[in-house]
Amino acid sequence: MVTITINGLEVSVEEGMTILEAARFFGFPIPTLCHHEGLSPYGACRLCVVEIGEEPRTKVVSSCTYPAENGLKVRTASERVLRARRMIIELLLASCPQSKIIQDLASAHGVSHQRFRQEYEDCIMCGLCVRMCSEQMVAKAIGFRGRGTNRSIGTPFDVQSDVCRLCGACMYICPACQLRCTFNEPEKAVCNACANFQPPCIEQDRFHDMMCYMDPCVACELAKTP
Repeated sequence: MVTITINGLEVSVEEGMTILEAARFFGFPIPTLCHHEGLSPYGACRLCVVEIGEEPRTKVVSSCTYPAENGLKVRTASERVLRARRMIIELLLASCPQSKIIQDLASAHGVSHQRFRQEYEDCIMCGLCVRMCSEQMVAKAIGFRGRGTNRSIGTPFDVQSDVCRLCGACMYICPACQLRCTFNEPEKAVCNACANFQPPCIEQDRFHDMMCYMDPCVACELAKTP
């Protein structure tokens, strides 16, 4: 067992657990897009970033790939972490604005607009479909192709795969394919139709960390009530 501190709470976790697994086990929510139980960690979306270390020498890491180490101090919802997540959500919205899952994340994190050039792509390169096909379906029918801005997912040389069983697992797990948002005003990018309540403890500059991890939080709802 190793002992770590999560948001001021000292806990013991099994050796080999990641920060994400440890935080979720003790009830601290961390959003993810590229992580899925049963698949190897990938760390592509970066939504699961947390702040580790002690001031003033802290750093932001992806919790799904960083192991829980003895004496580690973790903050899952600090100001720095929330700013980073909002920036990442804006970038995801620029790539795939009609994903219902990404739109819900935007609402949950108070993102009401995005400042980047709209791409209207259908893939955020989270790698879930590739890992699902390889690790769970044991087919390896699809994979990453190219590099940089030319990177894409598909079959080698765009030739129909002989090992693909048309099981649909890649579509089932894809956050961009699972459910399409009906929002159709592309110039706005963010609809916030499914708006959620924000933590007033952070928004009103009272604290530097989120004070409550309940979902939904009754205090947050009351604070937003006109």
